[in-house]
Parts: sequence; C-alpha cells; structure tokens
Amino acid sequence: MTWQLRRAHEVDLVAIMHLETTIFENDAWSAPMMLRDLGDPACYYLVAFPPDSPGTIEAYAGLLAPQGATEGDIQTIAVADSARGHGLGRALMEALISEARKRGARLIFLEVRADNPGAQRLYARLGFLDVGVRRGYYQPDNVDAIVMRLNIPELESMLVAVEIP
Repeated sequence: MTWQLRRAHEVDLVAIMHLETTIFENDAWSAPMMLRDLGDPACYYLVAFPPDSPGTIEAYAGLLAPQGATEGDIQTIAVADSARGHGLGRALMEALISEARKRGARLIFLEVRADNPGAQRLYARLGFLDVGVRRGYYQPDNVDAIVMRLNIPELESMLVAVEIP
C-alpha cells in the first residue's frame, strides 16, 4: 500500500476527529484542542491518504516544536486499523523527526500507553529510549504512560559514505 503525506489544515478536522474518537475512544482529544494545534505555528501536523483518494484520511500525526527550540514533543499519532502494518506509522514518525530537526530540535519526547506494545516497538526501532513513567496518565482508563526520548541525530551522521572509484 502507498500513501501520500501532506500538511494537515483546519479543513481536515472532521476526518482527524473521526480517527481520533474511533482509535482513542476513552481518551480522545476534543475538537477544540485539535483545532488549536492545527492552527498553531509551533505545531506541525500531517495527514496520510491514498494517492487516488485525497479525501480519505487514514492517519495523522502531530509535532509541537517551536522554531529554534531545542526540544520537541510528538503530540499524537493515529493510524486507521485498515492501514496498520504497512509502515505508515513509521513514515509519519520519520517525517515529524525530520521537521523537528529543521526547526532546531535536538531532543524529541513522547508518551505512549503502557498497554500499547506495538507502538513502543516502533518508537524503540526509531531510536527512542524509555526515560520515565507517568502513573495513571491516560484517563479514564488509568493507564500509565511511558515517556520516551529521542536524541535527534545530526543529518550528517545519518548519511552513509560511499566510495566511488
């Protein structure tokens, strides 16, 4: 499966909130909270859709990283059940990490539900490390949040040297 990513806008709120309330039933953000982030220049939100169906939003993700700040925060990420297992979550995370780097961030933090091992594995594969626990963070389910941190690698350290004869 392939998707296209684009910057999210306020007109995407209905589609984003549909995913938000479907995926995060008990601890979904409110529409006013999401709308605030979509319009905040310190935030960077993306949506993903099939190339032949730009109106079908199958995932979204958001970053809070003010320009010039040394730290950023992954605010949220959600992938529809039908789109999971094909690398879309990873693609969204890599795009947010890249944007955080462009904005000057050197560290990114996120919280992940302790009962979501799939997301924890994804973040670990991307280089995030566990740095703490927030007890009962996700309400009303009273589920702990694992706090994770990524030291954003310098772009140069991500390049591979190739010898050309």
